[in-house]
Amino acid sequence: MISISGIKYQKELETLPFFSKQSASILIGKESKNLDKKLAQLTRIGYLKTLKKGVYVTSAYIDTVDKEPYFEYLANILRAPSYISAEYVLAKEGLIPESVFCVTSITTKSSRNYSNKVGSFNYRSIKASLFVGYKEKEWQGNIIYIATKAKALFDYFYFKRFKNFDQDIYDFRINWNNFTKKDLIEFNKYANLTQGPKMSKVLKHIAKLC
Repeated sequence: MISISGIKYQKELETLPFFSKQSASILIGKESKNLDKKLAQLTRIGYLKTLKKGVYVTSAYIDTVDKEPYFEYLANILRAPSYISAEYVLAKEGLIPESVFCVTSITTKSSRNYSNKVGSFNYRSIKASLFVGYKEKEWQGNIIYIATKAKALFDYFYFKRFKNFDQDIYDFRINWNNFTKKDLIEFNKYANLTQGPKMSKVLKHIAKLC
């Protein structure tokens, strides 16, 4: 662990899951170029990690926190509003066999990718009418927004590009034993919101397998 003992703001910084440049200015007591120099110095020695431009966390905090829920919490924070979905949720729910190390989230903002010392975060833009189907879970007094199983599968297929639908649809290795009739009914609700042929075709395919 890197120590910067004797600096008055150390304890405050190390309790924060993230902080902005503005917050750092208040805690450190520096502004403008002097603040930039101090943040650069603390980053260079490894005490601070940059999560995205202007957003930081201390190495000490990362060393002590439970990694998975923190990873999910950051996914909501780095680009808001957003909720975790697609491959990440499908893996957690046992619908796909692969391990997933990048968090895919859905947002009403433009698409964006972030990669930092904590992990990789991928954001896909969706229209407001489809920004639904997520639930809340609590972590250390904070709320994490994460898709239901049905919405995660919907989002997964919604963003997939098919060259030959009838052929490509069978290439996806989905464990349909973990997708119930109740999930199918929920999926149908989202498919109806699109009012397009693609998700209707996906729905019909899934209905044959559940």
